[in-house]
Amino acid sequence: MYLVPISPCASEVKEAIRDGYERLLAPSIETEFRNSSKEKADKEAILVFAENLRQLLMAPPIGQKRVLGLDPGFRTGCKVVVLNEFGDLLHTSVVYPHPPQLKVEETLSSIEKLVEKHQLEAIAVGNGTAGRETISLLRTASFASRIPVFLVNESGASIYSASEVAREEFPDQDLTVRGAVSIGRRLMDPLAELVKIEAKSIGVGQYQHDVNQVQLRESLDRVVESCVNRVGINVNTASKHLLTYVSGLGPALAQNIVQFRSENGAFRSREELKKVPRMGDKAFELSAGFLRIREGKHPLDNTAVHPESYSIVLRMAKDLGCSVEELVGGKELQRKIDPKLYISGNVGLPTINDILKELAKPGLDPRGEARTFEFSREVHTLEDLRTGMLLPGIVTNITNFGVFVDIGVKQDGLVHISQLANTFVKNPTDVVSLQQEVLVKVLDVDLARKRVNLSMKEASL
Repeated sequence: MYLVPISPCASEVKEAIRDGYERLLAPSIETEFRNSSKEKADKEAILVFAENLRQLLMAPPIGQKRVLGLDPGFRTGCKVVVLNEFGDLLHTSVVYPHPPQLKVEETLSSIEKLVEKHQLEAIAVGNGTAGRETISLLRTASFASRIPVFLVNESGASIYSASEVAREEFPDQDLTVRGAVSIGRRLMDPLAELVKIEAKSIGVGQYQHDVNQVQLRESLDRVVESCVNRVGINVNTASKHLLTYVSGLGPALAQNIVQFRSENGAFRSREELKKVPRMGDKAFELSAGFLRIREGKHPLDNTAVHPESYSIVLRMAKDLGCSVEELVGGKELQRKIDPKLYISGNVGLPTINDILKELAKPGLDPRGEARTFEFSREVHTLEDLRTGMLLPGIVTNITNFGVFVDIGVKQDGLVHISQLANTFVKNPTDVVSLQQEVLVKVLDVDLARKRVNLSMKEASL
């Protein structure tokens, strides 16, 4: 705007311009920039949270094994549950191995009897209060040499224990028992258990309560669905909550599958899924490739090969003069296959290659295998830490400014992004992943503020 200074109205126009800028234009510009900056910050925070959630959901399971789940505590004792290989609750009790009761021998004797009676194959201990002390005690027991003891991240277990899902599963059990069950099941299959908890309550990421909640929920739901579909679901053991996230299914169909299973027994083939009420052709087409039937009638029902591609595998087997059973996992036979021979108008080379990859490793879980972990026996509290110490730890959270590592002192230490590697790091996820075992060096300990600064430079496991 151009103002003529000699105009008799110049002073009034100047005042109007000043008023308009201060009262209207400046606040509008500030609001626009603030909203734009908030939108960018939300997007970045949601990306960090989504990646952390993906890594947590893809944590290695131990599989269908009989597990003892233990939710540690001091004054109130440790809640003990026994789960069968399907995650069903068989036994509950409470032991008191820590002060003030300090019933160590009684505790070990009780757990030893449970191990023998139920032929337990693993022990899961929550990493909360008294977790470190409990796992150290169990590793001194006589059964420790033959049964692995795992420290399990129990973030969100209290949210689950008070949820409608937990009340529906265990209406006659109290919160502590439900929490112990969740810990045990997380060891068996982290993905199957964590989908029962609202994703933002799991405790990974940054500023999750300050970002756009609708966008956060949509993003996290996509992550959960992606992980579920990538891993594949055993339709004969999956809960309705897990089935809900399978592509093509939803709450109603998931409930119908569970109901049909309980009334008619385990599914013996993918084709039987078509008998489930409201399971139409489209829903079956979208979901069948992600649903597994272990020890089913058809050898391909426990693979990621979609039923619509079964005919291609049958042709491959026929051309090789073998059965489908022999072709699945038969690497020597698979080497003789020329993928180009099976390309058609509806099936391209990428699809054929995907089928061959699945035949080579049928039913392989992409999450790997769970491993036990042990903290340094020299440190238990912040007071035990000394500058320069090298300690093993587990990455518990990843943010844009660094990562938090549990070193077994009930207070996670921070590895600033500048201390992650000897080279420049733009994104912490390029260097570490959630639940990764790392070796860190203690840089500084602030006892008053309960803060620990760590470094991963020149340190690795």
